[in-house]
Amino acid sequence: MSVLPPLLLGRLNHVGIACVSIYDTVAMYGRLFGATVSRAKFDLPAQGVRVAFIDVANSQLELIEPLGDDSPIHGFLKKNPNGGQHHVCFEVKDIIAARDAMRARGATVLGTGEPRMGAHGVPVIFVHPRDTSGVLVELMQEPPEGHH
Repeated sequence: MSVLPPLLLGRLNHVGIACVSIYDTVAMYGRLFGATVSRAKFDLPAQGVRVAFIDVANSQLELIEPLGDDSPIHGFLKKNPNGGQHHVCFEVKDIIAARDAMRARGATVLGTGEPRMGAHGVPVIFVHPRDTSGVLVELMQEPPEGHH
């Protein structure tokens, strides 16, 4: 019997929210909650998304809209035409150890399993929602101090 490697989730880094229009979603968060964008929108072509961040007291909201015809967000928006909560993201100390632990525990790591660069400039992986009670979970390497 093999011993599973320990994996402790770090802080909740952000909640990803898919939206048809970052501009409209930012306006809504401003009107309803007084929130403002903490990081202006930018393109992340490798993941097929346009991203902006809103800081909240203890985390961030990551607003994501489709970028290009092949964006994986199109499928989500087809099922959820008004957008909605897309994923939750937790920091981990070692992304490779986290990936290996997920696999050892029977979870499916999406794509090739090789970490790719996320919106915070650190490697990320995604764990299939069928293994996590229907929630898409992003695991990201802890960013350097001061870059949350």
